[in-house]
Amino acid sequence: MNTLNHTVQKTDLAVLLPFSGRTGENGLFHRYDGRLFIEPKLHHLFVLTLALALWAGAAEAASQAGFGLAWAIGALFKWMPFILEGFIQNIIIGVFAMLIGSVAGAALGLMQVSLSKPVRVIGWSITQFFRNSPWLVLLFCIMLLFPFELDLGFVIIPIPDWMKAVIGFSLPIMANLSEVVRGAVVSLPSGQWESAESLAFSRRQTMWMIILPQCIKRMIPPWINWYCILMMATPLCSIMGVEESVTHTVQAMNAEGDRPVLLGPFYFFLLLIHFCFTYPIARYSISLEKRYAVKI
Repeated sequence: MNTLNHTVQKTDLAVLLPFSGRTGENGLFHRYDGRLFIEPKLHHLFVLTLALALWAGAAEAASQAGFGLAWAIGALFKWMPFILEGFIQNIIIGVFAMLIGSVAGAALGLMQVSLSKPVRVIGWSITQFFRNSPWLVLLFCIMLLFPFELDLGFVIIPIPDWMKAVIGFSLPIMANLSEVVRGAVVSLPSGQWESAESLAFSRRQTMWMIILPQCIKRMIPPWINWYCILMMATPLCSIMGVEESVTHTVQAMNAEGDRPVLLGPFYFFLLLIHFCFTYPIARYSISLEKRYAVKI
Protein backbone atom coordinates (compact mmCIF):
# COMPACT_ATOMS: atom_id res chain seq x y z
CA MET A 1 0.00 0.00 0.00
CA ASN A 2 1.37 3.37 -0.99
CA THR A 3 1.74 5.99 1.73
CA LEU A 4 1.66 9.72 1.30
CA ASN A 5 4.41 11.78 2.88
CA HIS A 6 3.29 15.21 4.00
CA THR A 7 5.75 17.95 4.95
CA VAL A 8 4.57 19.79 8.03
CA GLN A 9 5.48 23.50 7.90
CA LYS A 10 5.59 25.61 11.03
CA THR A 11 3.67 28.87 11.10
CA ASP A 12 2.68 31.50 13.62
CA LEU A 13 -0.77 31.88 12.08
CA ALA A 14 -3.84 30.24 13.62
CA VAL A 15 -4.97 27.24 11.54
CA LEU A 16 -7.94 24.90 11.74
CA LEU A 17 -6.75 21.43 12.53
CA PRO A 18 -8.35 18.40 10.80
CA PHE A 19 -11.29 16.78 12.52
CA SER A 20 -10.07 14.16 14.99
CA GLY A 21 -12.82 11.61 14.44
CA ARG A 22 -12.48 7.86 14.20
CA THR A 23 -10.24 6.69 11.42
CA GLY A 24 -9.55 3.37 9.82
CA GLU A 25 -11.37 0.91 7.65
CA ASN A 26 -14.01 0.04 10.26
CA GLY A 27 -14.85 3.57 11.34
CA LEU A 28 -17.64 5.82 10.17
CA PHE A 29 -15.23 8.72 9.60
CA HIS A 30 -12.17 8.42 7.41
CA ARG A 31 -9.48 11.10 7.14
CA TYR A 32 -7.42 11.25 3.99
CA ASP A 33 -4.97 14.01 3.01
CA GLY A 34 -6.35 16.27 5.72
CA ARG A 35 -9.94 15.93 4.49
CA LEU A 36 -12.80 14.22 6.28
CA PHE A 37 -14.88 11.56 4.54
CA ILE A 38 -17.93 9.75 5.84
CA GLU A 39 -18.03 6.13 4.72
CA PRO A 40 -21.09 4.37 6.15
CA LYS A 41 -20.78 0.60 6.40
CA LEU A 42 -23.50 -2.03 6.45
CA HIS A 43 -23.72 -2.17 10.24
CA HIS A 44 -24.07 1.63 10.41
CA LEU A 45 -27.07 1.52 8.08
CA PHE A 46 -28.51 -1.38 10.05
CA VAL A 47 -28.26 0.54 13.34
CA LEU A 48 -29.82 3.63 11.73
CA THR A 49 -32.70 1.59 10.31
CA LEU A 50 -33.28 -0.07 13.67
CA ALA A 51 -33.28 3.29 15.44
CA LEU A 52 -35.81 4.71 12.98
CA ALA A 53 -38.04 1.67 13.38
CA LEU A 54 -37.94 1.91 17.17
CA TRP A 55 -38.61 5.63 17.04
CA ALA A 56 -41.62 5.16 14.77
CA GLY A 57 -42.92 2.39 17.01
CA ALA A 58 -42.49 4.55 20.10
CA ALA A 59 -44.32 7.47 18.49
CA GLU A 60 -47.22 5.23 17.53
CA ALA A 61 -47.24 3.59 20.93
CA ALA A 62 -47.69 6.96 22.59
CA SER A 63 -51.25 7.10 21.26
CA GLN A 64 -52.11 3.56 22.38
CA ALA A 65 -53.45 3.44 25.92
CA GLY A 66 -51.90 0.48 27.68
CA PHE A 67 -50.40 -1.01 24.50
CA GLY A 68 -46.93 0.41 24.03
CA LEU A 69 -43.79 -0.62 22.23
CA ALA A 70 -42.76 -2.99 25.00
CA TRP A 71 -46.05 -4.85 24.66
CA ALA A 72 -45.63 -5.03 20.86
CA ILE A 73 -42.10 -6.44 21.16
CA GLY A 74 -43.34 -8.98 23.69
CA ALA A 75 -46.07 -10.03 21.28
CA LEU A 76 -43.47 -10.34 18.52
CA PHE A 77 -41.33 -12.67 20.64
CA LYS A 78 -44.40 -14.78 21.36
CA TRP A 79 -45.20 -15.16 17.65
CA MET A 80 -41.64 -15.48 16.31
CA PRO A 81 -41.74 -19.30 16.00
CA PHE A 82 -45.00 -19.04 14.05
CA ILE A 83 -43.54 -16.46 11.65
CA LEU A 84 -40.33 -18.47 11.21
CA GLU A 85 -42.45 -21.52 10.42
CA GLY A 86 -43.98 -19.54 7.56
CA PHE A 87 -40.52 -18.43 6.43
CA ILE A 88 -39.50 -22.09 6.12
CA GLN A 89 -42.37 -22.42 3.65
CA ASN A 90 -40.86 -19.53 1.65
CA ILE A 91 -37.57 -21.43 1.51
CA ILE A 92 -39.33 -24.62 0.38
CA ILE A 93 -41.19 -22.77 -2.38
CA GLY A 94 -37.97 -21.08 -3.52
CA VAL A 95 -35.93 -24.29 -3.58
CA PHE A 96 -38.50 -26.31 -5.55
CA ALA A 97 -39.21 -23.45 -7.96
CA MET A 98 -35.48 -23.02 -8.57
CA LEU A 99 -35.03 -26.76 -9.12
CA ILE A 100 -37.85 -27.01 -11.66
CA GLY A 101 -36.87 -23.75 -13.33
CA SER A 102 -33.22 -24.81 -13.62
CA VAL A 103 -33.99 -28.13 -15.31
CA ALA A 104 -36.56 -26.63 -17.67
CA GLY A 105 -34.41 -23.54 -18.31
CA ALA A 106 -31.37 -25.65 -19.22
CA ALA A 107 -33.43 -27.62 -21.74
CA LEU A 108 -34.93 -24.42 -23.14
CA GLY A 109 -31.52 -22.78 -23.41
CA LEU A 110 -30.12 -25.72 -25.35
CA MET A 111 -33.12 -25.52 -27.67
CA GLN A 112 -32.14 -21.94 -28.50
CA VAL A 113 -28.70 -23.03 -29.73
CA SER A 114 -29.99 -26.03 -31.69
CA LEU A 115 -29.09 -26.43 -35.36
CA SER A 116 -32.78 -27.00 -36.17
CA LYS A 117 -34.53 -23.71 -36.90
CA PRO A 118 -38.01 -24.86 -35.73
CA VAL A 119 -36.50 -25.96 -32.40
CA ARG A 120 -34.70 -22.61 -32.04
CA VAL A 121 -37.89 -20.69 -32.81
CA ILE A 122 -39.92 -22.67 -30.26
CA GLY A 123 -37.26 -22.25 -27.58
CA TRP A 124 -36.89 -18.52 -28.29
CA SER A 125 -40.68 -17.94 -28.27
CA ILE A 126 -41.25 -19.71 -24.94
CA THR A 127 -38.28 -17.90 -23.40
CA GLN A 128 -39.38 -14.44 -24.50
CA PHE A 129 -43.00 -15.00 -23.48
CA PHE A 130 -42.32 -16.02 -19.88
CA ARG A 131 -39.29 -13.77 -19.52
CA ASN A 132 -41.31 -10.65 -20.32
CA SER A 133 -44.47 -11.57 -18.39
CA PRO A 134 -45.14 -10.06 -14.93
CA TRP A 135 -44.47 -12.54 -12.17
CA LEU A 136 -47.64 -11.64 -10.30
CA VAL A 137 -49.81 -12.16 -13.39
CA LEU A 138 -48.25 -15.59 -13.99
CA LEU A 139 -48.85 -16.44 -10.35
CA PHE A 140 -52.51 -15.41 -10.60
CA CYS A 141 -52.97 -17.48 -13.76
CA ILE A 142 -51.51 -20.61 -12.18
CA MET A 143 -53.32 -20.18 -8.86
CA LEU A 144 -56.74 -19.51 -10.41
CA LEU A 145 -56.68 -21.61 -13.57
CA PHE A 146 -54.74 -24.65 -12.39
CA PRO A 147 -56.97 -27.41 -10.92
CA PHE A 148 -56.93 -28.20 -7.23
CA GLU A 149 -56.51 -31.90 -7.99
CA LEU A 150 -55.67 -34.20 -10.86
CA ASP A 151 -57.97 -37.17 -11.50
CA LEU A 152 -55.98 -39.88 -13.29
CA GLY A 153 -58.87 -42.35 -13.18
CA PHE A 154 -57.27 -44.73 -10.71
CA VAL A 155 -55.94 -42.12 -8.30
CA ILE A 156 -56.64 -38.49 -7.40
CA ILE A 157 -53.60 -36.31 -6.82
CA PRO A 158 -54.28 -33.14 -4.78
CA ILE A 159 -52.36 -29.99 -5.71
CA PRO A 160 -51.92 -27.69 -2.69
CA ASP A 161 -51.60 -23.93 -3.01
CA TRP A 162 -47.87 -23.93 -2.26
CA MET A 163 -47.27 -26.33 -5.15
CA LYS A 164 -49.18 -24.00 -7.48
CA ALA A 165 -46.93 -21.19 -6.25
CA VAL A 166 -43.89 -23.34 -7.09
CA ILE A 167 -45.15 -23.83 -10.64
CA GLY A 168 -45.98 -20.13 -10.99
CA PHE A 169 -42.52 -19.00 -9.86
CA SER A 170 -40.68 -21.65 -11.88
CA LEU A 171 -41.98 -20.27 -15.20
CA PRO A 172 -40.15 -16.89 -15.17
CA ILE A 173 -37.10 -18.53 -13.58
CA MET A 174 -37.11 -21.07 -16.41
CA ALA A 175 -37.15 -18.32 -19.03
CA ASN A 176 -34.40 -16.25 -17.44
CA LEU A 177 -32.14 -19.24 -16.84
CA SER A 178 -32.72 -20.21 -20.47
CA GLU A 179 -31.05 -16.95 -21.46
CA VAL A 180 -28.25 -17.64 -18.99
CA VAL A 181 -27.56 -21.02 -20.60
CA ARG A 182 -27.80 -19.63 -24.12
CA GLY A 183 -25.51 -16.72 -23.30
CA ALA A 184 -22.92 -18.98 -21.66
CA VAL A 185 -22.82 -21.30 -24.68
CA VAL A 186 -22.58 -18.44 -27.17
CA SER A 187 -19.89 -16.67 -25.14
CA LEU A 188 -17.36 -19.47 -25.65
CA PRO A 189 -14.83 -18.86 -28.44
CA SER A 190 -15.64 -20.49 -31.76
CA GLY A 191 -12.25 -22.20 -31.62
CA GLN A 192 -13.70 -24.65 -29.08
CA TRP A 193 -16.22 -25.89 -31.66
CA GLU A 194 -13.64 -25.97 -34.42
CA SER A 195 -11.15 -27.93 -32.33
CA ALA A 196 -13.80 -30.49 -31.40
CA GLU A 197 -14.84 -30.80 -35.03
CA SER A 198 -11.23 -31.40 -36.08
CA LEU A 199 -11.09 -34.26 -33.57
CA ALA A 200 -14.20 -35.86 -35.16
CA PHE A 201 -16.46 -35.13 -32.18
CA SER A 202 -20.17 -35.13 -32.92
CA ARG A 203 -22.20 -32.06 -31.95
CA ARG A 204 -23.72 -33.92 -29.01
CA GLN A 205 -20.28 -35.00 -27.78
CA THR A 206 -18.96 -31.48 -28.23
CA MET A 207 -21.85 -29.99 -26.28
CA TRP A 208 -21.79 -32.41 -23.34
CA MET A 209 -18.05 -33.06 -23.06
CA ILE A 210 -16.47 -29.73 -24.06
CA ILE A 211 -18.90 -26.80 -24.14
CA LEU A 212 -21.17 -27.33 -21.13
CA PRO A 213 -18.35 -28.15 -18.65
CA GLN A 214 -16.78 -24.79 -19.50
CA CYS A 215 -20.14 -23.01 -19.22
CA ILE A 216 -20.85 -24.17 -15.68
CA LYS A 217 -18.44 -21.67 -14.10
CA ARG A 218 -20.01 -18.85 -16.10
CA MET A 219 -23.54 -19.89 -15.20
CA ILE A 220 -23.14 -20.34 -11.43
CA PRO A 221 -23.00 -16.60 -10.43
CA PRO A 222 -26.15 -15.56 -12.37
CA TRP A 223 -27.87 -18.76 -11.22
CA ILE A 224 -27.31 -17.79 -7.57
CA ASN A 225 -28.39 -14.23 -8.35
CA TRP A 226 -31.69 -15.45 -9.77
CA TYR A 227 -32.24 -17.58 -6.68
CA CYS A 228 -31.90 -14.44 -4.55
CA ILE A 229 -34.42 -12.64 -6.78
CA LEU A 230 -36.77 -15.61 -6.49
CA MET A 231 -36.55 -15.66 -2.69
CA MET A 232 -37.37 -11.95 -2.57
CA ALA A 233 -40.42 -12.61 -4.77
CA THR A 234 -41.85 -15.55 -2.80
CA PRO A 235 -43.91 -13.28 -0.46
CA LEU A 236 -46.06 -12.45 -3.52
CA CYS A 237 -47.85 -15.77 -3.10
CA SER A 238 -49.33 -14.50 0.18
CA ILE A 239 -51.85 -12.57 -1.95
CA MET A 240 -53.33 -15.93 -2.95
CA GLY A 241 -53.51 -17.15 0.64
CA VAL A 242 -50.45 -19.42 0.63
CA GLU A 243 -49.32 -20.16 4.19
CA GLU A 244 -45.91 -18.46 4.27
CA SER A 245 -44.15 -15.78 6.31
CA VAL A 246 -46.27 -12.77 5.30
CA THR A 247 -49.50 -14.71 5.81
CA HIS A 248 -48.33 -15.91 9.21
CA THR A 249 -47.34 -12.36 10.17
CA VAL A 250 -50.79 -11.05 9.29
CA GLN A 251 -52.45 -13.88 11.19
CA ALA A 252 -50.30 -13.18 14.24
CA MET A 253 -51.24 -9.48 14.22
CA ASN A 254 -54.89 -10.41 13.80
CA ALA A 255 -54.66 -12.60 16.89
CA GLU A 256 -53.25 -9.64 18.84
CA GLY A 257 -56.06 -7.30 17.83
CA ASP A 258 -54.56 -5.66 14.73
CA ARG A 259 -53.23 -2.73 16.76
CA PRO A 260 -51.15 -0.20 14.76
CA VAL A 261 -48.29 -0.44 17.24
CA LEU A 262 -47.66 -4.00 15.99
CA LEU A 263 -46.92 -2.96 12.41
CA GLY A 264 -43.39 -1.66 12.99
CA PRO A 265 -41.91 -4.55 15.04
CA PHE A 266 -43.66 -7.34 13.13
CA TYR A 267 -42.90 -6.15 9.62
CA PHE A 268 -39.38 -5.09 10.54
CA PHE A 269 -38.73 -8.60 11.84
CA LEU A 270 -40.20 -10.01 8.63
CA LEU A 271 -37.88 -7.78 6.60
CA LEU A 272 -34.92 -8.76 8.78
CA ILE A 273 -35.27 -12.53 8.36
CA HIS A 274 -35.60 -12.21 4.58
CA PHE A 275 -32.57 -9.92 4.47
CA CYS A 276 -30.44 -12.17 6.70
CA PHE A 277 -31.19 -15.13 4.44
CA THR A 278 -30.71 -13.40 1.09
CA TYR A 279 -27.81 -11.01 1.72
CA PRO A 280 -25.08 -13.62 2.40
CA ILE A 281 -26.12 -15.52 -0.73
CA ALA A 282 -25.96 -12.30 -2.77
CA ARG A 283 -22.49 -11.50 -1.42
CA TYR A 284 -21.36 -15.02 -2.25
CA SER A 285 -22.64 -14.53 -5.79
CA ILE A 286 -20.52 -11.37 -6.13
CA SER A 287 -17.42 -13.22 -4.96
CA LEU A 288 -18.08 -15.97 -7.51
CA GLU A 289 -18.46 -13.39 -10.26
CA LYS A 290 -15.02 -12.00 -9.41
CA ARG A 291 -13.48 -15.48 -9.22
CA TYR A 292 -14.94 -16.73 -12.49
CA ALA A 293 -14.71 -13.45 -14.41
CA VAL A 294 -13.55 -13.94 -17.98
CA LYS A 295 -10.03 -12.57 -18.36
CA ILE A 296 -9.62 -10.75 -21.69
